[in-house]
Order: sequence, then structure tokens, then C-alpha cells
Amino acid sequence: MTAEPSRSAGRMRASDADREAVVEQLREAAADGRIDLEELDERLELALTARTHAELAPLTDDLVPVMLESDEPLTLKGGIHGVTRTGRWKVPPRIVAYGGLGGVRLDFTRAECRLREIEVVVDAQMAGVVFVVPVGWRAETDALDPGFGGLKDKTSGERLPGTPVLRISGTCGAGGVVVRYPNLLERRRQRKELSR
Repeated sequence: MTAEPSRSAGRMRASDADREAVVEQLREAAADGRIDLEELDERLELALTARTHAELAPLTDDLVPVMLESDEPLTLKGGIHGVTRTGRWKVPPRIVAYGGLGGVRLDFTRAECRLREIEVVVDAQMAGVVFVVPVGWRAETDALDPGFGGLKDKTSGERLPGTPVLRISGTCGAGGVVVRYPNLLERRRQRKELSR
């Protein structure tokens, strides 16, 4: 069992990697025409001198990319045997998950995600849907109908700069919806994979 940090994520010191991630997002936003070069320079200076996550967050909060309506969602159907998306996979802007009798498990911990928002529609049905997210990701579930199974959000709710928001809507059905961080076994497995 790991202890939760006593201070909020926003007050945590930013690392060089955190600052680099924000710098990359700012450069992409300028390339897309969402901010002009003068504003890019201002934000880059603030990003490079930021000491905490709270100082980094406002620099990219208004730069969520526009989702195209023509984008086909990733559709996962649990069926009888269930379905899992884990390891290295590219996260699309929209995901639809049907729990069926076997359930759906989406593990984002090693996924490639450059999005600021991911729209997820769930129909948890009998077996439910489980989301495993890295620390710092946040799930917004206000549009989710709890159904019989209900929602269990085991995350802190704190969002770190440069991390996505899962906007989850739909119904929890009988199986329920769970949002959590990786458990001990999953963390051990990840460490073993990374050490190879």
C-alpha cells in the first residue's frame, strides 16, 4: 500500500520533463495557429521558468484540440469473453465501450496519447467497464448515468499539466464503471517490461 501525497498535485515541483511536455504542446498549438508567435514566446518563457505544476497548468488549459466529427471512434465490445486494450496503443479522440457479459478494460498507462481530452461513451451492461489511468489523469463523469452498477472513481481527481481528461458519459448498467490507477501487480509487470 502506498501513501497518498500530503500535498496537492498543483503544488508539486515541476520536473524538466513536465516543462518539456508543456513546451511541446505550446509549439504544436502555434503550428496549428491556435496561438500566435508573440503569445508563444510569452508562454514559453513562463513554461521554462515554472517551478510547480500549478504554474504550468494555465499555459495549456485553453489549448484543447478541436475534435473532428468525422473521426471514427474506437469501438470495443466485451461480448462473452471480454476485451482488453493494454500495452502500447494509440488513443483516439473518441472511444465507445460496451461491457457485454465479459467486460471491457482500457489500460492507458503505456498508451500513446497526445490529446488533452478523450470522449468516452460507455454502456457497461452486465460485466462493466474498467479504466486504468496514469497518476495525474482526471476523469469527468458528471454525464454518466450510475445505473445499477454505479461508478467507482478511485483516483485523486487531481490533474497534472499536459495530461488528458477522460470525459465519460453513458450508463454504468449492471456491471458498473471503475476508474483507477494501476494496482501493485500491474505496476510490477510494467517495471519488468521496462527493464527488458
